[in-house]
Amino acid sequence: MPSTAENGHSSKIQSQDVTEGLGKAPARAMFRAMGYDDEDLSQPLIGIANPAADVTPCNVHLDRLADRARAGLDAAGGTPIEFGTITVSDGISMGTEGMKGSLISREVIADSVELVAFAERLDGLVVMGGCDKNMPGMMIAAIRADLPSVFLYGGSIMPGRHRGQDVTIQNVFEACGAVASGQMTEGELDEMERHACPGAGACGGMFTANTMASISEAIGFAPLGSASPPAEADERDAVAREAGRLAVEAIETRRRPSDFLSKESFENAIALQVAVGGSTNGVLHLLAMAAEAGVDLSIEEFDAISRRTPKIGDFQPGGRRVMNDLHEVGGVPVILKELLDHGLLHGDARTVTGETLAEALDRVDPPAIAELDVDYLYTVDEPKNEEGAIRILTGNLAPDGAVLKVTGADDLHFEGTARVFESEEAATAYVQEGHIESGDVIIIRNEGPKGGPGMREMLGVTAARDGQGHAEDVALITDGRFSGATRGISIGHVAPEAAAGGPIAAVRDGDAITIDIPDRRIDVALSPAEMEARLADWSPPAPQYTTGVLAKYGALFGSAARGAVSSPQPDIPASTDGSPSATESS
Repeated sequence: MPSTAENGHSSKIQSQDVTEGLGKAPARAMFRAMGYDDEDLSQPLIGIANPAADVTPCNVHLDRLADRARAGLDAAGGTPIEFGTITVSDGISMGTEGMKGSLISREVIADSVELVAFAERLDGLVVMGGCDKNMPGMMIAAIRADLPSVFLYGGSIMPGRHRGQDVTIQNVFEACGAVASGQMTEGELDEMERHACPGAGACGGMFTANTMASISEAIGFAPLGSASPPAEADERDAVAREAGRLAVEAIETRRRPSDFLSKESFENAIALQVAVGGSTNGVLHLLAMAAEAGVDLSIEEFDAISRRTPKIGDFQPGGRRVMNDLHEVGGVPVILKELLDHGLLHGDARTVTGETLAEALDRVDPPAIAELDVDYLYTVDEPKNEEGAIRILTGNLAPDGAVLKVTGADDLHFEGTARVFESEEAATAYVQEGHIESGDVIIIRNEGPKGGPGMREMLGVTAARDGQGHAEDVALITDGRFSGATRGISIGHVAPEAAAGGPIAAVRDGDAITIDIPDRRIDVALSPAEMEARLADWSPPAPQYTTGVLAKYGALFGSAARGAVSSPQPDIPASTDGSPSATESS
């Protein structure tokens, strides 16, 4: 007999399509071959989307957490259906051609989980993520399926210890630059390499994984307090078990992503991102999630929210501390409480628990920052920075926007000379060979969503610059992306991208570039007539890949200014005068 929820209707949403009726005997026979019995088939079928893999420490432990989620589902009266999907390691592929697969993996994850949920007629989902693109990929899949869903983060790695100091993977990347410039020996780098990553979990700073995990709480996809427990802590197992229980509850109450995702919940996510100095990748992923959810969100809104939301967390890469430090004082709810108490969040936005954000915070009752004796959290009244960390720059170099995370001076006015490179490899070689000088503006183009394809993250080149001591006097600008571990003057997501004929395609060696953070401008010293003339002589580069997955997604990706989504979206028309385009303004 089909199970019945407390509200009187069947707790199944669509699995009756494969479990009920005489005509479904063949489907039930296949379930029985896997050990499912009558009781299992009478309960809601809940997918556990598990990207466990041996290709990254971020995901190597996820089978353990899937078992805990399974236990939570079983105890609450759900039937777990576990299935796998891919992941790629940004940290391992960084600086190689393989990094072009990173953003594509977000799309493949979303596509594959959506397909299983649709084809197998699942009633709900626990979507798990451990590495950077897992998080948005899984949440996008849940948005598309619009089944009751809970997001479960795998947790972050603990910091390593090197010569009495905490270190993360960011330190190792920057140490490579220090060795190249003679500031560190190869022996010390080898020693750091062996101690920086002591076990399972995602990179420990407020890089992309921890940014998106924190956002999962703020936007309502995960219960409060679930983002910060480390990967190998007992508390992480408890979080996984609770995710299973909550998924059953969400099915019984018919609580779908479309019921709690709103413009207000996206604005809450952005406020949290800018307050903790989260990754620029959060801009790209939130835009993509909003597009899938049908929420009208523009890139300019990140800047508007950052203007009114101070930075109150001091975490790596720009700061000193890691996710575990935040966990020890109460986790993400501590930040959310401070923002809510000062009117910087929408407390009435709903969450996967069925509560409003304000109700959930009252229940969790996190400590107030003012009551904590720590030097890495600040109050809204006495913040680390008066504005949030994310800035959206426009100008004749990026008419549709570019993204900067402020990790140093937030009143920067920088003027420099362009050094133009057509790929990450060429720019990295130039930097590693010690050619950069104060005042250089390294332009890396043809690395956008289509031009790369795949919009590579470029931690290798930024870390090489930073390790040589040039984080604040050499600027990097690209139509690709920078890692969540990037610091310094690093401006990415330049749109339109070079491969689409954006103004970045017209820049030449020696051009004067101006970056003005207070005015949110990024400009090249070219008149409109000269810009038009240069672009008239431009022709698009030939695609680097003509077959396979890179060719497929290279053709499908849209503008970074709209999240680089691969499902059909309206294009933003390019302009070259620094004014918002018509589509962008509408």
